[in-house]
Amino acid sequence: MLETKKNVRALKAGAHRLPEHDKVALERAYRLLGLGVRARGVIVGVEQVRDAAKRNRLVLALVATDASPNSLKKVVPLLNARRVRFIEVSSAEELGHAVGREQTTVVGVLDRRLADGIRDLNLENTGSARASREGV
Repeated sequence: MLETKKNVRALKAGAHRLPEHDKVALERAYRLLGLGVRARGVIVGVEQVRDAAKRNRLVLALVATDASPNSLKKVVPLLNARRVRFIEVSSAEELGHAVGREQTTVVGVLDRRLADGIRDLNLENTGSARASREGV
């Protein structure tokens, strides 16, 4: 298998393969996101997530680690500044398929109960560095 630039960048950024039990939990999270899209409790895309974070409506975000550095620069610092917890997922394609798109960089959860359901799945690679340091 040939490594693409995205895969190399993800490996350099510390992305790792999830253990099997985490893959099952991630699949459940993707299913919950699909339900959230239909219930209008989830937003898709960098600009919509940024807007929701600025308005303090965002409860949780899922960010693809294989996204372009420019997109990550737009979203991750804002999530940290607003103390919004986020979950890093390995593939923008998988994240996109969960919400009915080909691929997407970031998905934001607006519904608190849906966010609690996703957090309860105990995905290991979660959190905002600043939010977790401050116990938020």
